[in-house]
This record gives sequence, structure tokens and C-alpha cells, in this order.
Amino acid sequence: MPRATLLLVEDDPAIAELVAFHFEREGFAVSATADGEDAVLLAREKAPDVVLLDWMVPGLSGIEVCRQLRRMPGTANVPIIMLTARGEEEDRVRGLETGADDYVTKPFSPRELVARVAAVLRRVRPALAGELLSYADVEMDTVGHRVRRDGDAVALGPTEFRLLRHFLEHPGWVFSRERLLDAVWGHDSEIEIRTVDVHIRRLRKAMNEGGRADLIRTVRSAGYSLDTDPDSG
Repeated sequence: MPRATLLLVEDDPAIAELVAFHFEREGFAVSATADGEDAVLLAREKAPDVVLLDWMVPGLSGIEVCRQLRRMPGTANVPIIMLTARGEEEDRVRGLETGADDYVTKPFSPRELVARVAAVLRRVRPALAGELLSYADVEMDTVGHRVRRDGDAVALGPTEFRLLRHFLEHPGWVFSRERLLDAVWGHDSEIEIRTVDVHIRRLRKAMNEGGRADLIRTVRSAGYSLDTDPDSG
């Protein structure tokens, strides 16, 4: 099996060296640049499996690099994780709305970063990151297409399975209906936005059978989240 390729866009040499070391040790083929414009060129020449993207880099900002990668057909669906010292909620939301799949604030643990990358890779290349996703009392076998809650099998349709998988890969994150449409139905989907609500209801019905607690949190004017705390956010 070919190694997963990672494009690292980071202008701090010490951080870039540390990140590259940890990912190469995990078997990744790492290419790195400190320049935003160079990052876009590298991704255009050969799309990586995943991008680690610093918010503040010379040339183009990380946000603009993310925006351009999402517009290019070859990289539209490549997972992007933002690396940044910016920890404000508004900045995190801006990064996610631009198309980032996840967001890691500096300083960060290299082990956590590797785990985050493994999580987003499950969506596109599950064999690289393992087969089992879990959260609270929910377990999903992504290869066998099986879901269990507290040990009991849960029957899900294909769309509900993809929705739950996306939530399990990003527990605690709040996703707008638009972002869920992109992640589950695809960027070019012509599905109506309210269709997301229909499938969320179906997912809840299947997951909550038998009076189990609802893990899907509705966030007013924002979207949905997989969260064990109904009062959070």
C-alpha cells in the first residue's frame, strides 16, 4: 500500500521540522513549504492526501490557500487541517467555513496532531487510519458498515451512515447544514438544504431507539454537533 502523502505549509522552521519528524515516523511521505503560493503550486502539481496549513504564512495567507485548494478540482476534497496560534472562536469558525476540516491551536501535541490527521483521513482513505470509530457508547466499523450503540446493532441507511461517520470523525464540532451537504453529499450536490434536517431526524430516530440519550445536538442558527452535553455551546 502506498504511503499517505502530507503537504505541510508552515513558516516556523522548528515547528516544521518537529511535525515532519513525527509524521515521517508514522510512515507519511511529507513535503513541506513555508510559502502559501508555493503550497498551491505543489498541490496543483500533485494532490496530497492531507494538508497541514498554518494560518500565517508568507505569500498567501492560510485562509486564502485553503480557499484556493477548495476551488481546484484536484484538491477540492483533500482534507485540510489549520495550524495556528489564533484560538478565538471567530477565527476557528472562519477557518472551518472557508473549507478546513479541522483546526489545531498552537502550541499543540504532535501525538494529538497525528491523531487528528488520522481522523480526517478516514473519510477518504480509511485503510490508512484504521477501521473503527467510536464516541461515547457508539462504535462504527467503517469497512464492515456496521454501527453499534452500547453493544446493540443500529440499522442505518447509507446517508445516515455517512452523516454519523462525519460526526464521529469530528466530535464536538458544530457543522452548518451547508458544510454537512458538502461533506456527506458532495460539493457539487444539488440536494436542497432542508434535506439535511430530514436525514438528521432519521439518524436520531435510529440512534435513540429504546429511549437512549440523544447525542446529536441542535445548535440554534448554526447547525448540528455530536455532543454528550446537550447544554454546551
